[in-house]
Amino acid sequence: MAKTKATGSTRLGRKSLPKYLGIKVASGQKIKPGMIIVKQRGSRFVPGRNVRQSHDYTLYATKEGIVRFVSKKKRRFDNSRKLIRVANVEQ
Repeated sequence: MAKTKATGSTRLGRKSLPKYLGIKVASGQKIKPGMIIVKQRGSRFVPGRNVRQSHDYTLYATKEGIVRFVSKKKRRFDNSRKLIRVANVEQ
């Protein structure tokens, strides 16, 4: 005899919802205060001018303007250099 019933709901099929991460506004696009620019895990993009970072690393605008993404070379404490991506809002 079967220990469990043959048909019915399975115990395995728990799928988590997608997190919808990524860039939400393209470079050169107009933005208003409070609008999300990038949703990310960890600081892949760092906040620049008129941009703040929330507790889950989401970047959002603090002023109205145009979004610009730039790459900069950042010098570390051991004098090595790393290329970082910065999100700015220019007025």
